[in-house]
Amino acid sequence: MAEYLSPDKKQEIFGKYGKSNTDTGSAESQIALFSYRIDHLSSHVKENKKDHNTQRSLLRLVGKRRRLLDYLKETDIERYRSIVKALGLRK
Repeated sequence: MAEYLSPDKKQEIFGKYGKSNTDTGSAESQIALFSYRIDHLSSHVKENKKDHNTQRSLLRLVGKRRRLLDYLKETDIERYRSIVKALGLRK
């Protein structure tokens, strides 16, 4: 894993958005982790416009997050609304 995402930072994200610090499987915690990684990669791609590998990784991450959000929207709309609001994903 990249150094920007230390195990401590992961636990902080899981603790804040998941059910506990070790809750790595819930949709909310995964969406939060993907959002953190997307923010980091977005800034990298803005500085390094010709880094196509990172750009592709970023698009894959956005797709994964989108699928998780769609799943959450179908299964539990309240959890979906709360994670979208917490992360500020919608305008």
